[in-house]
Amino acid sequence: MAEGHGFGKTILFGEHFVVYGLAGIAGGHKQKTIAKVEKSDKYELIDNRPATPDYKKEKLEEQKHSMELVFKKMGIDMEKTPVKITLEGDLKAASGVGASAANCVSVARALSEHFGMNLNDEQINEIGFEGEKGYHGKPSGIDNTVSTYGGLIWFKKGPPMEFEQIKTSAELNLVIANTGKTSSTTEVVGDVKKLKEEKPEEFEKIFREYETIALEARKAIESGDLKKLGELMNNNHELLQKITVSNSDLDTIVETARNAGALGAKMTGTGRGGLAFALAENSEMQETIAKAVEEKGFSTFKTIIGK
Repeated sequence: MAEGHGFGKTILFGEHFVVYGLAGIAGGHKQKTIAKVEKSDKYELIDNRPATPDYKKEKLEEQKHSMELVFKKMGIDMEKTPVKITLEGDLKAASGVGASAANCVSVARALSEHFGMNLNDEQINEIGFEGEKGYHGKPSGIDNTVSTYGGLIWFKKGPPMEFEQIKTSAELNLVIANTGKTSSTTEVVGDVKKLKEEKPEEFEKIFREYETIALEARKAIESGDLKKLGELMNNNHELLQKITVSNSDLDTIVETARNAGALGAKMTGTGRGGLAFALAENSEMQETIAKAVEEKGFSTFKTIIGK
C-alpha cells in the first residue's frame, strides 16, 4: 500500500492579499492528512478525515473536481488503472486549515509512490496547485506550497511564483479555534474583488498598510520577537475586517484570546467562518487561551509552527 502526506497550514499573514500578488507568510502544522492508495477493481475515494460537521458534504463536488484535475495532471486514467484512495490523518478538515491542499498533496504523493513515478517536492507542489483549482477556481498557490514543504514560508503568487523558507529560532505556540462554519473561498474572494473594484483608492491604502505589516512580520519571526509578531497579527486582523472577510464569530474568538493573554490573534484563511488563531507566549498560556475560547462555545486545537 502506497502512502503520502500533506501538512495542514495556518496563514499567519496575507490571506486574500496574496491573491493580488502581495507577500504572505504561512506555516505548516505538525497535523497532516494521510492518503493511502491500493490497487482496486474500480476507482474509489473513502474520506475518513476528522472534520467540522458537514464540511465534507459541502465540499464533496469540489473534491471530486479536484481529484479529476490531479489525475489528469499526473496522466492517470482511473478507468484503465483504478485504485482505492483512503484519506485519514490527524488534521481536522475545516475552512482555513488548508484541508483541501493537504488532500491534493497527500493524494499526489501516494499516487506517485503507487505508480512508481518518483516525483520530487516541486512536482508534487505543481500537482497540488492544479488540484486546488477544483476547490478555489484560481488559487494563490500558498496553501499547496505549505502543504508540500511544511515549515514557515514567505510566499508571492507571481508570476513567477516566489517562495522562501523562513528560518527562526522561535517556536510559535498557536491555538487554532474553529467557528464550526464552512465558507466558500470562491464566493468570498469574488466579494472582495467586487469591493476592491468599487473602492480602489481605499484598497490601495489597505494594500500598502499590509505590505509594511508583512515585511515587519518576517523580521519579527526571524529575530524571534514574539511580542512584535503578535501586535502585527492584531493589525492584520483589522485590515481583514475592513475588507469584510471577518465576522462576529471570528471577532469574538480574537477578542477572547487577546483578553486571555494572547500576544496576538487574527482570523486565518477564507474568513466568514472557518478558523481564527492566537499566538501564545508558551505552552502553559496555550492552555489558558484554549480554555477561554472553548468557554465561548468554540472548539480548539493546539499546534506548534517553526523551530
